[in-house]
Formats: sequence, C-alpha cells, structure tokens
Amino acid sequence: MPYMVRDYDRERILSWARKIDQGPFDSLSCGERVTGHTYEMRTILAACAAVTERVRIIPALYVLPMHSAVLSAKEIATLDVISNGRVGVTVGVGGREKDYRAVGAPFERRHERLDQQVAQMRRVWRGETLFEGCDEIGPRSPQGDRIPVYAGAMGPKALARAAKWADGVYGASMAGDREGSEWIFSAARAAWQAAGRADKPYLIGSFWYSLAPDAKSALRDYVYDYMKIAGEGVARQFADSMVRHSPDAIRQGIENLRAAGADEVLLVPATAHYDEVDRLAELLV
Repeated sequence: MPYMVRDYDRERILSWARKIDQGPFDSLSCGERVTGHTYEMRTILAACAAVTERVRIIPALYVLPMHSAVLSAKEIATLDVISNGRVGVTVGVGGREKDYRAVGAPFERRHERLDQQVAQMRRVWRGETLFEGCDEIGPRSPQGDRIPVYAGAMGPKALARAAKWADGVYGASMAGDREGSEWIFSAARAAWQAAGRADKPYLIGSFWYSLAPDAKSALRDYVYDYMKIAGEGVARQFADSMVRHSPDAIRQGIENLRAAGADEVLLVPATAHYDEVDRLAELLV
C-alpha cells in the first residue's frame, strides 16, 4: 500500500485494498514513518483488513521501540480479529532518530528494548497478566500467541538477536538485486543454525518499483525522498540506481529474489496511481 503520497483519499485507499485482495497477490502491507508526509500504518491496515477477505495483512514494519509494547500487542491482536486471523507482523528498530524524537521515545538501547518488547507482546497474546491486580489485556486474537513475528533485520548482530524470537526475517535490499538479498538470507539461515534452531526462517524480500506514467522519474523521486535522511549524495546515488520501472525489470527483480531464497516478496509502489497495482497484477498472471 502506498503511504508516503499526497492526496490519498478514502476511495483510493479502499480501492487499492480491494484490488490487491482480488488480484494474484498473497499479502497486503504498509510501512511506518512518523515525520514527513506519510499516512499512519495501523489505521490504513485496519481499513484494509475490513474490506478484504483473503490476503494476509502484514505491517512492515512496526518500529516497536518507539511505542508501548502492550498497546502494540493490543493493536495487532485487534487487527487479527478484524482480519479473522490473517495478520503477520514485522518489527524492527528503524533508523530515523527524528521519528523517535517526534514521539518522545529514546533512540538509545533500542535493540535491547525490541527483544524485551517482543517477549512482552507474546505474554499479552497468551493472556498473561503483567502484574498483580492487572486484568487480562485483550482481545484474544484468532491466532492466539502464534501471530507470526518477522524481524526487520539485516546485520549479523541484529540477525543473531532475531534468531532468539522471530519466525522469520524481513531483509530488504530494496533494489531487486539477487546479491543483496542472498547475503541477508544466508546470514539469517546461519543465525538460526547458530541459535540451535531446527526450523528455518521465513524469508521476506522487498523492492521499490513503479509502473505509473513516467515510471522512471516517479521511482527515482520516491527513492530520493525516502533516502534523503542519509544525505544528498547518498540519496541521489541510490535513486539513480533504481531500475525496477518496467514490466521486464520487475519480473527480473522477482526472479532475483526467488533465486536468492525468498519465501515472499513485498513490492513497494512509488505512487498511488492505479497503474501500480493493475499493471502489476497483469504481469504476475
């Protein structure tokens, strides 16, 4: 779902959700940012859950250390109720210090807080009371405490931490290249093995794309806006490297991530133009 665009009204939000549910897609997702012109992830996904019947609903991702773990657990369980058990949530620490500052959350020790928060969310979903005299924090979701939790992680340290509590990894190189995703996925599998886990991580890849009119410029403008936090030079270089703005290039990006070992690919549109979802559906059939 687009969430960084302007003039994104009720009709377009709900139409996008319905088109995704009726198309050749498995999941519907939305990201989280606070500063900048963005729409709020939880509200969009709740609306999408209410007007869809089939696709999974995947927040990607909750920047969990910016928020209360208890309220986040309550939100996610409620979303699972609305969707009738279709939620899988991605959590991570993010990298935008200004977002933390805007909501009054400390940026320091966010990795440690994330570990603790995931454990606390599981306690809430199990129906445990958090302290003496505390009522159970509902609602009970259709999936109970087994709502899948994926870690938005890429580095060795973050993956080692995730291997202790995550069901999988959202490791996004965002360029649609095989090499970047392959490195992340290999590191994730190694982290799972090092943690003594018998299961394998569910691997989610992602990349930016556009099929809107003037797709090349739309994609590069979007990526520049997203990456400008890293500085003018980095943002421009990253934006100029984007190539997933034609059907053939997008198909190749999907094949790259499949070859890298992805179990699922989240495709992130540069605009809210209906061509982004309609033409994407056509090329996937």
